[in-house]
Amino acid sequence: MGRHQHWAGFLPLRLARLYLRPNELRRSSDRLETAVLGVLAAALVAVFMLAALVAAHVYRTEQAAAQAGLRIADAVLAPPGATDDSHSHQATARATWRLSDGAERSGVLSSGTAPGLYGKPAGASVWVWLDRSGDPVTPPPDTIGMAVSATLTGLAVSVGGGAVLAFCYRAGQRGLDRYRLASWSDAWSVTGPRWTSRQ
Repeated sequence: MGRHQHWAGFLPLRLARLYLRPNELRRSSDRLETAVLGVLAAALVAVFMLAALVAAHVYRTEQAAAQAGLRIADAVLAPPGATDDSHSHQATARATWRLSDGAERSGVLSSGTAPGLYGKPAGASVWVWLDRSGDPVTPPPDTIGMAVSATLTGLAVSVGGGAVLAFCYRAGQRGLDRYRLASWSDAWSVTGPRWTSRQ
């Protein structure tokens, strides 16, 4: 067990020495590939950091929007209650609600601003979110919804950035392989006849 831990602890150092220390057998293309890997690794770290910043920004933005002076109120549905709108595929109803100063206001609610509107009869109460002017607005996302949205956004940035970097690495590797093959062919065209003539 101790021997495995010893080798595991020195593995990064051994890899660094393998790729970074001078080696006469290493070709210029090998050194270029090492440099490209280093740049792509740094870029991948930057992508992860950017994804974390974007996710945090999305969460703070949604949290600020959720707390932008919104308040919840009870709205009482007027006859005939909630009806289905075939054009917008939403339920609508006329309703009355009270503002923060006690004044009464009426208007048309939809299932977009009052999700519990479906199937409600006249006289029923539904919760509705009001902005500073007392108008119904779309309910803000809850804490879990904001966290999920921020996480998915950060994950999308990470996956997208990682895919771009992987494509860049693959394209560079193919270019280096073609260069190595061409160099080997040129060297063999010079060395091959000399070597075969000695057989």
